[in-house]
Amino acid sequence: MKPHAESGLAQLLVTGGAGYVGSHTLRALRRAGHVAVVLDDLRAGRAASVEGATLVRADVGDAAALAETLRRHGPFAGVLHFAGSIEVAESVRNPLAFHRNNVTASLTLLEACLAAGVRTVVFSSSAAVYGNAPVSPIPEDAPLAPLSPYGSGKAMVERALAEVGAAHGLRWAALRYFNAAGADPAGGLGECHAPETHLIPLALRAAAGTGPPLRLFGTDWATRDGSCERDFVHVADLADAHVLALEGLLGGGPGGAFNLGAGAGRSVREVLLEAERVVGRPVPVEPAPRRAGDPAVLVADTGRFRRAYGWEPRRSDLATIVGTAWAWEQERAGAGL
Repeated sequence: MKPHAESGLAQLLVTGGAGYVGSHTLRALRRAGHVAVVLDDLRAGRAASVEGATLVRADVGDAAALAETLRRHGPFAGVLHFAGSIEVAESVRNPLAFHRNNVTASLTLLEACLAAGVRTVVFSSSAAVYGNAPVSPIPEDAPLAPLSPYGSGKAMVERALAEVGAAHGLRWAALRYFNAAGADPAGGLGECHAPETHLIPLALRAAAGTGPPLRLFGTDWATRDGSCERDFVHVADLADAHVLALEGLLGGGPGGAFNLGAGAGRSVREVLLEAERVVGRPVPVEPAPRRAGDPAVLVADTGRFRRAYGWEPRRSDLATIVGTAWAWEQERAGAGL
C-alpha cells in the first residue's frame, strides 16, 4: 500500500497502539512509510506490540499527558484513536466506568487535538452502534439503536466528532468494524487479551485443550442454526482500511462513518467447525444463556468505504482468519504470552 500523493508521509499519534487492532494498524502505517508515536497505558496492550515505535505510557483521558505528548512529539498530521474498553457484557454491568473510559476520554482527546492544531482523526468505532438493525446487510444510514453502553458510547463519540467537525473544521472518519479477527500472516502480532473474550481464540484454545469448553451464548436465536451470526473481518484488512482512511482524509477525501466487514455472515457454529478443522480436534461446547446486549445478526454493507477508497477485505475468508489466529495461538503459547 502506498500513501496518497496528496498526503505524503505523516507524523501520527496512535492511541491504544499497543492493543489488538491498534498494533496491526501501527505495522501497516510503518509499511506505508509513516512515522507513529503510540500513547497507551498498557492495561490491555503489550509494549512489545509497538515494535520499536516511540511509546508514551499514559491514559488517553489524562489531559496533561496528552498535551505534553502532542507538544513534545509533534507536530502531528493526524490521530488514530483506538484506546478504550471493548467488552460488551462488562459495559452492561458497569456503564459509568465504560463511558468514562470510552466517551469522556475521547472528548479529552478531541480537546487536546484542537488545542494542538490537529484536525484529522480516524476513530475506532463499532457495528454495536446499530443494535438489532432492521435490514441486513446493514448500511451506514441504518438507525443507530445500540443495545449496550459499549455501543451507545461509540455512537456518542461519533456524534461528537461530527459536531466538532462542523464547528472547528475537524476532518474525521469513524470506522465501524464488525468482528475483528485473525492475526498478521507475517507473525508477531495477534489477540492477547486478558481475559480473552473473543470467539475465535476461545474456540481454538478449547479445541487444543489449553482453555475451558466454549460457552455458546444462546442456541435459539432466529438464525439458520440457532447461533448468532457475525461478519468476521481480518484484522490486517482493518489495518489497511485505517491507513487508507487516514491518507484519504489528509488528501481531501470523504469522511464520516464507514462500515468495515467482509460483507457476509458466519454463524458461531460455522466458526466452531472451522476451528475444529484447523486444530484437528472437536471444540467442547457448553450451552449458556444469551448475553445482554447481543444482537442476533450483524452483517456489514461495506459499499461506501469500498467506493470511496478502493478497499477490499482480501484476507477475510473464514479459513484465512481462523488459520492465522491458530498460527498466532501457537506462537503465543511458545512465547509464554
